[in-house]
Amino acid sequence: MGRVTATIAVTNHIDEILAERGFIPTDQVRSITIDNVLVDTGATRLCLPADIISQLGLPMLGEIDGETVIGTRKFRIFKDVTLALAGREGRYDCVELPAGQEPLIGLIPLEDLGLEPDLKNQRLIVLPNEGNQSYIRV
Repeated sequence: MGRVTATIAVTNHIDEILAERGFIPTDQVRSITIDNVLVDTGATRLCLPADIISQLGLPMLGEIDGETVIGTRKFRIFKDVTLALAGREGRYDCVELPAGQEPLIGLIPLEDLGLEPDLKNQRLIVLPNEGNQSYIRV
């Protein structure tokens, strides 16, 4: 089975709004580009390590119980991150992983952004967002 990775940009969405409204300069918007992020369809959400969440200054939303390969445990959820990937962009909550762990792109952002992993060729397929073949369903 192939391994699919991608380059992502994650940005503090609150900072983006503050800059858009002139409260902070655009160069103060906290954003990080991360290479070789694992596309993991076994995960449901965007998962970021604690050190990246801290650098972005994301606000905590709460805690959830999550299933891992070793059982159920509590995870902290942080809100208002903008994810840019493969020319598409969306706003998400993210699950906190321990500092230094590999970030993961889960199924929810993949489906929302119209991206599909091609395991054979180890790449992401960008699905059409217009016309009869659009991935968007209402």
